[in-house]
Amino acid sequence: MKSPRWFIGLAIIGLASSAAAGPETVLREFAGGQVKKGVRTIGMGGDGATTGNYALVYKDAGGAIFDQGIAHFIDTGNTFTFSAVGFTSPTFWNDAAFYIMALGQTGNGVHVWSLTDPSAKKPPSTGNLSDTSVFIKLAKPITETLSVGFMLAYELSQATLVPDAGGAPIQFKTSYLPSGGFGLHWHPNDHWQVGARVITNHDNETRTQGTTSTDGFLRSYEYRLGVAFSPIKGTLFDMGVAALDRSNTLEHTASFAVHPTVGVEQALVPKRVWARAGLDETTWTTGMSLAFGAFKIDLAYLYNLAEARTADVFGKRNTSLIGTLGFDYEKALRRSSGPSVEGAK
Repeated sequence: MKSPRWFIGLAIIGLASSAAAGPETVLREFAGGQVKKGVRTIGMGGDGATTGNYALVYKDAGGAIFDQGIAHFIDTGNTFTFSAVGFTSPTFWNDAAFYIMALGQTGNGVHVWSLTDPSAKKPPSTGNLSDTSVFIKLAKPITETLSVGFMLAYELSQATLVPDAGGAPIQFKTSYLPSGGFGLHWHPNDHWQVGARVITNHDNETRTQGTTSTDGFLRSYEYRLGVAFSPIKGTLFDMGVAALDRSNTLEHTASFAVHPTVGVEQALVPKRVWARAGLDETTWTTGMSLAFGAFKIDLAYLYNLAEARTADVFGKRNTSLIGTLGFDYEKALRRSSGPSVEGAK
């Protein structure tokens, strides 16, 4: 039986060679590329077009979060840790909300390119990497069913690697170029939601080894489209696609790959306990949430986090755990202030 042409085309796109990037920018895919969507969304397949859309920030108005995560490679022993703090303003301007998140991640004594075919530009090396970023988002309902969101991103990364075979250390460093994102979310009723999201990251990367230094432009774009369906209250099915568009003038490479996103979420105890699972690109995901009072804990456990984006730069198999503690400070303030005069009557 002949395969449909569209499927063959999608497979070819999905197998396109990756645009090479420095390890310091690859590091971002473990946290910067994930945590922006929210740990709930990560645990159910990572479709940031629906549940993790920037346009839904206003639904978390009056809240604050603390994120902590770890990614460990089974084959190389590499470990990366990251943490983030975020704050969402109370609503303003007809239910708009403003969100800011600061994130940092590190990897020390990391083996880089140890499983990659050796080359002059990618010698097996060991070194330290770090990334610091700030994300600012604004979301606003346009109508009762349609909302829009915007994101500005500021991110700097660096790495110092020492080739295992000897030689001068290799230093990688990025300098900031304007980057950001846009999201659109449509929620016509209690059963359906549709979303689209775009990320445009730009960097200028400098690579230095001994007296030789080169620099070039890195472009990392992401396009997501998703649909979610809730047949009954407390049950959510989510599916979509993520397209990764990359180019690197230092390596003279470019790539475009399309991957699926599929997820499901089920409330086990209404408004208290949730379980979820899914597939985000090539990452298998599972997670759960627990809400009590003004607090909420979200957990996500992942197998091969960001494998479609990192290839074998740090290894080929990893497991990751990401946790978020959320605090609804507006809810806490309402409770501490006691019942209003009208409520006491």
